[in-house]
Amino acid sequence: MSIGALYGVGVGPGAPDLITLRALHVLRAADVLALPRASEHAASTAWRIVRPTLGDVPGQERLLLTFPMARDPERLGSAWRKALDAIGERIERGQSVAFVTEGDPSLFSTFIYLQREAPLRWPGIRIEVVPGVSSLAAVPAVTGIPLADGEERIAIVPGAYGVEDLEELLDRFDTVVLMKIGPEMPRVIAALDRAGLLDRAVYVSRATMTEQRIVRDVRTVAGERGDCFSMVVIAKKERAGLLVPTLTGLGLGTGLGTGLGTGLGTGLATGAVHGSPPATKRHTP
Repeated sequence: MSIGALYGVGVGPGAPDLITLRALHVLRAADVLALPRASEHAASTAWRIVRPTLGDVPGQERLLLTFPMARDPERLGSAWRKALDAIGERIERGQSVAFVTEGDPSLFSTFIYLQREAPLRWPGIRIEVVPGVSSLAAVPAVTGIPLADGEERIAIVPGAYGVEDLEELLDRFDTVVLMKIGPEMPRVIAALDRAGLLDRAVYVSRATMTEQRIVRDVRTVAGERGDCFSMVVIAKKERAGLLVPTLTGLGLGTGLGTGLGTGLGTGLATGAVHGSPPATKRHTP
């Protein structure tokens, strides 16, 4: 019997209607859905995102895999061995396995480790990555603050692993995105204060989910511990994009530059800035 195929399927940042058509097609066809969760007693966020749109597929197995939110190599190694053994049993039976991940499978995703290990364990296995809408796309959408334009440069940093070089990054890049903040908020705010950029920062937690939270005065979240769905975006907007000088010459660009620079532009995406995610009708394509 030939071995099964492995899919890494990104299901987006949280809103069920941001799942792509390709993701739905692969998820419906898979024999097994591998669903990561943070503990034995926790629900799978990936399944929570998928369920309203995918529903229950007859005959499909849902395999819950536990990956603790820890840095201890022994705990993580044990969790991965169990997960690989469970996935391997299905793969070796010829079943197709879709590993479901929030956001995109290629950006700070648990699937990356599986993608590296699978060819070593199961030579010749077919692996397909189905991209998803990442939080890097969702956060600008809900805040109304574009990440980059023209000559602007972006730095994307996993904040939970330390922010020792944050001030250097703030100096070198036009936009800095801190993902997975963890316990680093006090140090982040202190660095922003020293750089004079507190008013250019916005804190976003669980973008596009029903629990979405946007905080534009980051001083108010100094004592909070961010989870893996929290981000801080610092957008200086000091270097105009290619079109802004032209628009200014036509009398159209003044408010645009100001609005982007502060992140509080009154004319730019007001509804997205101040509102909750809009209610949408869910449907199956």
